[in-house]
Amino acid sequence: MERKSVKIFISLFLVFMVSCNEPETVVTDYVHTDGSIMRKIEMKSIESDAIKRFKIPDIQVPLDSTWAFKDSIEVSQKGDTIWMRTATKQFQDADEINRAYKSDSGANKDYLRKAVFIKTFKWFNTEFRFSENIGKELLYGYPVKDFLNKDELLYFYSPGDLKNSKESGPDSLRYRALSDSVKNKTDKWTEKNLVSEWIGEFSKLTEGKADSDMSVQSLKAREDEFVRITERNGNKLDSLWEHGIILREFIGEANALKYKVEADSALSIVTKRIFANFSDYSQKIVMPGKLIGTNGFIDSSRILLWPVKSDYFLTEPYEMWAESKVPNRWAWILSGLFLAFVLSGVIVKVIKKD
Repeated sequence: MERKSVKIFISLFLVFMVSCNEPETVVTDYVHTDGSIMRKIEMKSIESDAIKRFKIPDIQVPLDSTWAFKDSIEVSQKGDTIWMRTATKQFQDADEINRAYKSDSGANKDYLRKAVFIKTFKWFNTEFRFSENIGKELLYGYPVKDFLNKDELLYFYSPGDLKNSKESGPDSLRYRALSDSVKNKTDKWTEKNLVSEWIGEFSKLTEGKADSDMSVQSLKAREDEFVRITERNGNKLDSLWEHGIILREFIGEANALKYKVEADSALSIVTKRIFANFSDYSQKIVMPGKLIGTNGFIDSSRILLWPVKSDYFLTEPYEMWAESKVPNRWAWILSGLFLAFVLSGVIVKVIKKD
Protein backbone atom coordinates (compact mmCIF):
# COMPACT_ATOMS: atom_id res chain seq x y z
CA MET A 1 0.00 0.00 0.00
CA GLU A 2 1.34 3.43 -0.94
CA ARG A 3 1.85 5.71 2.03
CA LYS A 4 3.72 8.96 2.47
CA SER A 5 6.53 9.02 4.99
CA VAL A 6 5.22 9.79 8.47
CA LYS A 7 8.27 11.96 9.10
CA ILE A 8 7.63 13.99 5.95
CA PHE A 9 3.93 14.07 6.83
CA ILE A 10 4.54 15.61 10.23
CA SER A 11 7.31 17.98 9.15
CA LEU A 12 5.20 19.40 6.35
CA PHE A 13 2.18 19.51 8.61
CA LEU A 14 4.09 21.51 11.20
CA VAL A 15 5.07 24.18 8.71
CA PHE A 16 1.48 24.36 7.42
CA MET A 17 2.45 23.32 3.94
CA VAL A 18 3.54 26.84 2.97
CA SER A 19 3.00 27.29 -0.74
CA CYS A 20 5.59 29.01 -2.90
CA ASN A 21 3.77 28.41 -6.18
CA GLU A 22 3.77 31.13 -8.80
CA PRO A 23 2.08 33.39 -9.58
CA GLU A 24 1.53 35.62 -6.57
CA THR A 25 -2.17 36.43 -6.75
CA VAL A 26 -4.56 39.05 -5.34
CA VAL A 27 -8.31 38.69 -5.90
CA THR A 28 -10.52 41.78 -5.44
CA ASP A 29 -14.32 41.65 -5.37
CA TYR A 30 -16.03 44.98 -6.09
CA VAL A 31 -19.54 44.50 -4.68
CA HIS A 32 -22.40 46.58 -6.11
CA THR A 33 -25.76 47.43 -4.53
CA ASP A 34 -27.68 45.24 -7.00
CA GLY A 35 -25.65 42.17 -5.97
CA SER A 36 -23.44 42.12 -9.06
CA ILE A 37 -19.70 41.75 -8.49
CA MET A 38 -16.80 42.93 -10.59
CA ARG A 39 -13.92 40.58 -9.87
CA LYS A 40 -10.32 41.53 -10.57
CA ILE A 41 -7.42 39.10 -10.41
CA GLU A 42 -3.90 40.55 -10.24
CA MET A 43 -1.03 38.14 -10.79
CA LYS A 44 2.70 38.73 -10.46
CA SER A 45 5.40 36.38 -11.67
CA ILE A 46 9.17 36.38 -11.99
CA GLU A 47 9.00 33.47 -14.45
CA SER A 48 10.85 34.51 -17.62
CA ASP A 49 9.18 31.92 -19.85
CA ALA A 50 5.99 33.49 -21.21
CA ILE A 51 4.41 30.07 -21.80
CA LYS A 52 4.89 29.00 -18.18
CA ARG A 53 4.25 32.39 -16.59
CA PHE A 54 0.48 32.32 -16.11
CA LYS A 55 -0.60 28.75 -16.79
CA ILE A 56 -4.34 28.36 -16.15
CA PRO A 57 -3.94 25.16 -14.06
CA ASP A 58 -1.68 27.09 -11.65
CA ILE A 59 -4.11 29.97 -11.05
CA GLN A 60 -5.54 30.06 -7.53
CA VAL A 61 -9.11 31.06 -8.48
CA PRO A 62 -11.33 30.18 -11.48
CA LEU A 63 -10.14 31.93 -14.64
CA ASP A 64 -10.86 31.32 -18.32
CA SER A 65 -10.88 32.98 -21.74
CA THR A 66 -14.08 34.94 -20.99
CA TRP A 67 -12.10 37.37 -18.82
CA ALA A 68 -10.56 40.62 -20.05
CA PHE A 69 -6.74 40.49 -19.76
CA LYS A 70 -4.06 43.13 -19.55
CA ASP A 71 -0.31 42.42 -19.32
CA SER A 72 2.42 44.73 -18.07
CA ILE A 73 5.97 44.70 -16.71
CA GLU A 74 7.53 46.41 -13.71
CA VAL A 75 10.98 46.39 -12.13
CA SER A 76 11.31 45.72 -8.40
CA GLN A 77 13.56 47.68 -6.03
CA LYS A 78 16.08 44.86 -6.31
CA GLY A 79 16.12 45.24 -10.07
CA ASP A 80 14.15 42.07 -10.79
CA THR A 81 11.76 42.07 -13.75
CA ILE A 82 8.21 41.27 -12.67
CA TRP A 83 5.56 40.25 -15.18
CA MET A 84 2.04 41.26 -14.26
CA ARG A 85 -1.30 40.09 -15.61
CA THR A 86 -4.62 41.65 -14.65
CA ALA A 87 -7.89 39.89 -15.43
CA THR A 88 -11.36 41.35 -14.88
CA LYS A 89 -14.88 40.01 -15.26
CA GLN A 90 -18.36 41.20 -14.28
CA PHE A 91 -20.44 38.59 -12.45
CA GLN A 92 -24.21 38.94 -12.34
CA ASP A 93 -24.36 37.74 -8.74
CA ALA A 94 -22.63 35.59 -6.13
CA ASP A 95 -24.26 32.47 -7.57
CA GLU A 96 -22.36 32.98 -10.82
CA ILE A 97 -19.10 33.09 -8.87
CA ASN A 98 -20.12 29.90 -7.08
CA ARG A 99 -20.80 28.15 -10.39
CA ALA A 100 -17.27 29.12 -11.43
CA TYR A 101 -15.91 27.66 -8.18
CA LYS A 102 -17.74 24.37 -8.80
CA SER A 103 -16.33 24.03 -12.31
CA ASP A 104 -12.82 25.22 -11.36
CA SER A 105 -9.94 23.22 -12.83
CA GLY A 106 -7.15 25.37 -11.38
CA ALA A 107 -4.70 24.91 -8.53
CA ASN A 108 -7.33 25.03 -5.75
CA LYS A 109 -10.10 23.06 -7.46
CA ASP A 110 -10.37 20.52 -4.62
CA TYR A 111 -11.44 23.08 -2.01
CA LEU A 112 -15.03 24.03 -1.19
CA ARG A 113 -15.37 27.80 -1.69
CA LYS A 114 -18.51 29.89 -1.75
CA ALA A 115 -19.46 33.56 -2.10
CA VAL A 116 -22.54 34.92 -0.30
CA PHE A 117 -24.33 38.26 -0.84
CA ILE A 118 -27.15 39.44 1.46
CA LYS A 119 -29.14 42.67 1.03
CA THR A 120 -31.32 43.88 3.91
CA PHE A 121 -33.76 46.81 3.72
CA LYS A 122 -34.04 48.81 6.99
CA TRP A 123 -36.08 51.87 5.87
CA PHE A 124 -33.50 54.60 6.45
CA ASN A 125 -30.64 52.42 5.20
CA THR A 126 -30.07 49.36 3.07
CA GLU A 127 -27.41 47.06 4.51
CA PHE A 128 -25.18 44.72 2.54
CA ARG A 129 -23.16 41.70 3.59
CA PHE A 130 -20.69 39.93 1.35
CA SER A 131 -18.47 37.01 2.28
CA GLU A 132 -16.05 34.53 0.76
CA ASN A 133 -16.12 31.18 2.58
CA ILE A 134 -13.85 28.13 2.50
CA GLY A 135 -14.91 24.83 4.08
CA LYS A 136 -12.73 23.09 6.65
CA GLU A 137 -10.46 20.21 5.68
CA LEU A 138 -10.20 18.04 8.79
CA LEU A 139 -13.16 16.20 10.32
CA TYR A 140 -11.86 15.75 13.85
CA GLY A 141 -9.54 18.72 14.42
CA TYR A 142 -9.55 21.39 17.13
CA PRO A 143 -10.10 25.13 16.52
CA VAL A 144 -6.87 27.10 16.71
CA LYS A 145 -8.58 29.52 19.13
CA ASP A 146 -8.41 26.74 21.75
CA PHE A 147 -4.62 27.14 21.70
CA LEU A 148 -4.01 30.86 21.14
CA ASN A 149 -5.00 33.92 23.15
CA LYS A 150 -6.58 37.02 21.61
CA ASP A 151 -3.30 38.73 20.64
CA GLU A 152 -1.85 35.50 19.25
CA LEU A 153 -4.98 34.85 17.19
CA LEU A 154 -4.80 38.31 15.66
CA TYR A 155 -1.15 37.74 14.79
CA PHE A 156 -1.88 34.26 13.42
CA TYR A 157 -4.42 35.59 10.90
CA SER A 158 -2.45 38.75 10.01
CA PRO A 159 -1.11 39.32 6.46
CA GLY A 160 2.57 38.55 5.97
CA ASP A 161 3.52 42.15 5.17
CA LEU A 162 1.96 43.33 8.43
CA LYS A 163 3.85 40.69 10.42
CA ASN A 164 7.14 41.62 8.76
CA SER A 165 6.69 45.34 9.42
CA LYS A 166 5.89 44.73 13.10
CA GLU A 167 8.81 42.34 13.59
CA SER A 168 11.21 44.89 12.10
CA GLY A 169 9.59 47.98 13.68
CA PRO A 170 10.24 49.86 16.92
CA ASP A 171 8.45 47.18 18.98
CA SER A 172 10.24 44.33 17.23
CA LEU A 173 11.23 42.41 20.38
CA ARG A 174 7.61 42.12 21.47
CA TYR A 175 6.41 40.90 18.08
CA ARG A 176 9.27 38.47 17.64
CA ALA A 177 8.38 36.97 21.00
CA LEU A 178 4.75 36.87 19.90
CA SER A 179 5.78 35.14 16.67
CA ASP A 180 7.74 32.50 18.61
CA SER A 181 4.81 31.94 20.96
CA VAL A 182 2.39 31.49 18.04
CA LYS A 183 4.75 29.02 16.35
CA ASN A 184 5.21 26.91 19.50
CA LYS A 185 1.50 26.79 20.25
CA THR A 186 0.44 26.08 16.68
CA ASP A 187 2.99 23.25 16.54
CA LYS A 188 1.17 21.68 19.50
CA TRP A 189 -2.17 22.40 17.82
CA THR A 190 -0.95 20.65 14.69
CA GLU A 191 0.30 17.58 16.54
CA LYS A 192 -2.98 17.20 18.40
CA ASN A 193 -4.97 17.56 15.19
CA LEU A 194 -2.83 14.91 13.54
CA VAL A 195 -3.51 12.42 16.32
CA SER A 196 -7.19 13.32 16.58
CA GLU A 197 -7.73 12.88 12.84
CA TRP A 198 -5.98 9.51 12.86
CA ILE A 199 -8.09 8.30 15.81
CA GLY A 200 -11.28 9.34 14.05
CA GLU A 201 -10.43 7.52 10.80
CA PHE A 202 -8.96 4.47 12.54
CA SER A 203 -12.09 4.12 14.71
CA LYS A 204 -14.32 4.18 11.63
CA LEU A 205 -12.28 1.44 9.96
CA THR A 206 -12.35 -0.82 13.04
CA GLU A 207 -15.95 -0.11 14.07
CA GLY A 208 -17.83 -3.32 14.86
CA LYS A 209 -14.62 -5.39 14.75
CA ALA A 210 -12.65 -4.20 17.77
CA ASP A 211 -13.16 -4.59 21.54
CA SER A 212 -14.38 -1.77 23.78
CA ASP A 213 -10.81 -0.71 24.58
CA MET A 214 -10.47 0.22 20.91
CA SER A 215 -13.64 2.31 20.74
CA VAL A 216 -13.41 5.93 19.68
CA GLN A 217 -14.23 6.99 23.26
CA SER A 218 -11.37 4.90 24.67
CA LEU A 219 -8.89 6.13 22.11
CA LYS A 220 -9.96 9.77 22.53
CA ALA A 221 -9.44 9.44 26.29
CA ARG A 222 -5.80 8.62 25.56
CA GLU A 223 -5.35 11.31 22.92
CA ASP A 224 -2.95 13.45 24.97
CA GLU A 225 -0.88 10.36 25.71
CA PHE A 226 -0.62 9.64 21.98
CA VAL A 227 0.42 13.24 21.34
CA ARG A 228 3.22 12.93 23.91
CA ILE A 229 4.44 9.74 22.23
CA THR A 230 4.48 11.54 18.88
CA GLU A 231 6.39 14.51 20.33
CA ARG A 232 8.86 12.30 22.18
CA ASN A 233 9.92 10.31 19.13
CA GLY A 234 10.37 13.28 16.79
CA ASN A 235 12.56 12.44 13.78
CA LYS A 236 12.46 8.71 14.58
CA LEU A 237 8.70 8.56 14.10
CA ASP A 238 8.80 7.30 10.52
CA SER A 239 11.10 4.39 11.30
CA LEU A 240 9.25 3.54 14.50
CA TRP A 241 5.90 3.50 12.70
CA GLU A 242 7.27 1.30 9.91
CA HIS A 243 8.43 -1.24 12.48
CA GLY A 244 5.14 -1.12 14.35
CA ILE A 245 6.68 0.30 17.53
CA ILE A 246 4.58 3.47 17.65
CA LEU A 247 1.38 1.57 16.93
CA ARG A 248 2.14 -0.91 19.74
CA GLU A 249 2.55 2.03 22.11
CA PHE A 250 -0.77 3.40 20.92
CA ILE A 251 -2.99 0.32 21.04
CA GLY A 252 -0.95 -2.59 22.44
CA GLU A 253 0.95 -5.41 20.71
CA ALA A 254 -2.02 -7.69 19.99
CA ASN A 255 -4.16 -4.92 18.51
CA ALA A 256 -1.21 -3.51 16.58
CA LEU A 257 -0.73 -6.85 14.82
CA LYS A 258 -4.44 -7.38 14.27
CA TYR A 259 -5.25 -3.90 12.95
CA LYS A 260 -2.02 -2.92 11.17
CA VAL A 261 -3.82 -2.63 7.81
CA GLU A 262 -6.54 -0.38 9.28
CA ALA A 263 -3.94 1.76 11.05
CA ASP A 264 -1.97 2.29 7.84
CA SER A 265 -5.17 2.96 5.90
CA ALA A 266 -6.22 5.58 8.45
CA LEU A 267 -2.84 7.28 8.14
CA SER A 268 -3.12 7.21 4.35
CA ILE A 269 -6.57 8.84 4.49
CA VAL A 270 -5.33 11.55 6.85
CA THR A 271 -2.22 12.12 4.72
CA LYS A 272 -4.22 12.58 1.53
CA ARG A 273 -6.64 14.93 3.28
CA ILE A 274 -3.91 17.13 4.69
CA PHE A 275 -1.60 16.92 1.68
CA ALA A 276 -4.16 18.22 -0.79
CA ASN A 277 -2.36 21.03 -2.62
CA PHE A 278 -3.39 24.60 -1.95
CA SER A 279 -1.85 27.72 -3.49
CA ASP A 280 -2.03 30.74 -1.20
CA TYR A 281 -3.45 34.04 -2.41
CA SER A 282 -4.85 37.30 -1.00
CA GLN A 283 -8.52 38.29 -0.99
CA LYS A 284 -9.78 41.89 -1.09
CA ILE A 285 -13.35 43.18 -0.88
CA VAL A 286 -14.67 46.63 -1.77
CA MET A 287 -18.18 47.26 -0.41
CA PRO A 288 -20.77 49.84 -1.49
CA GLY A 289 -21.50 52.73 0.87
CA LYS A 290 -20.11 53.02 4.40
CA LEU A 291 -18.35 50.08 6.01
CA ILE A 292 -20.01 49.05 9.31
CA GLY A 293 -18.33 45.74 10.12
CA THR A 294 -15.66 43.28 8.96
CA ASN A 295 -13.15 40.69 10.15
CA GLY A 296 -10.59 41.79 7.58
CA PHE A 297 -7.48 43.96 7.66
CA ILE A 298 -6.97 47.33 5.95
CA ASP A 299 -4.17 47.43 3.39
CA SER A 300 -2.06 50.43 2.35
CA SER A 301 -4.70 51.53 -0.18
CA ARG A 302 -7.45 51.43 2.49
CA ILE A 303 -9.04 48.30 1.02
CA LEU A 304 -10.12 45.28 3.08
CA LEU A 305 -7.61 42.45 2.86
CA TRP A 306 -7.42 38.81 3.98
CA PRO A 307 -4.57 36.34 3.45
CA VAL A 308 -5.87 32.98 2.24
CA LYS A 309 -3.71 30.15 3.58
CA SER A 310 -4.41 26.46 4.08
CA ASP A 311 -3.87 26.52 7.86
CA TYR A 312 -6.72 29.05 8.24
CA PHE A 313 -9.35 26.52 7.23
CA LEU A 314 -7.65 23.34 8.40
CA THR A 315 -10.00 22.66 11.31
CA GLU A 316 -12.83 25.18 10.92
CA PRO A 317 -14.43 27.11 8.05
CA TYR A 318 -12.69 30.33 7.05
CA GLU A 319 -15.07 33.24 6.42
CA MET A 320 -13.92 36.59 5.06
CA TRP A 321 -16.82 39.00 5.48
CA ALA A 322 -17.68 42.68 5.27
CA GLU A 323 -20.85 44.67 5.98
CA SER A 324 -21.81 48.14 4.77
CA LYS A 325 -24.82 50.42 4.49
CA VAL A 326 -26.17 52.91 1.97
CA PRO A 327 -28.70 55.56 3.10
CA ASN A 328 -32.14 55.44 1.42
CA ARG A 329 -32.53 59.11 0.55
CA TRP A 330 -36.15 58.72 -0.51
CA ALA A 331 -36.94 57.23 2.93
CA TRP A 332 -35.34 60.20 4.65
CA ILE A 333 -37.26 62.61 2.40
CA LEU A 334 -40.59 60.82 2.95
CA SER A 335 -40.00 60.67 6.70
CA GLY A 336 -39.13 64.39 6.73
CA LEU A 337 -42.25 65.26 4.76
CA PHE A 338 -44.42 63.12 7.03
CA LEU A 339 -42.90 64.70 10.13
CA ALA A 340 -43.44 68.18 8.68
CA PHE A 341 -47.07 67.25 7.90
CA VAL A 342 -47.68 66.03 11.46
CA LEU A 343 -46.02 69.07 12.99
CA SER A 344 -47.99 71.44 10.78
CA GLY A 345 -51.21 69.72 11.86
CA VAL A 346 -50.30 70.12 15.51
CA ILE A 347 -49.46 73.79 14.97
CA VAL A 348 -52.79 74.41 13.19
CA LYS A 349 -54.68 72.77 16.06
CA VAL A 350 -52.87 74.88 18.63
CA ILE A 351 -53.60 78.08 16.68
CA LYS A 352 -57.30 77.23 16.31
CA LYS A 353 -57.59 76.40 20.00
CA ASP A 354 -56.09 79.75 20.94
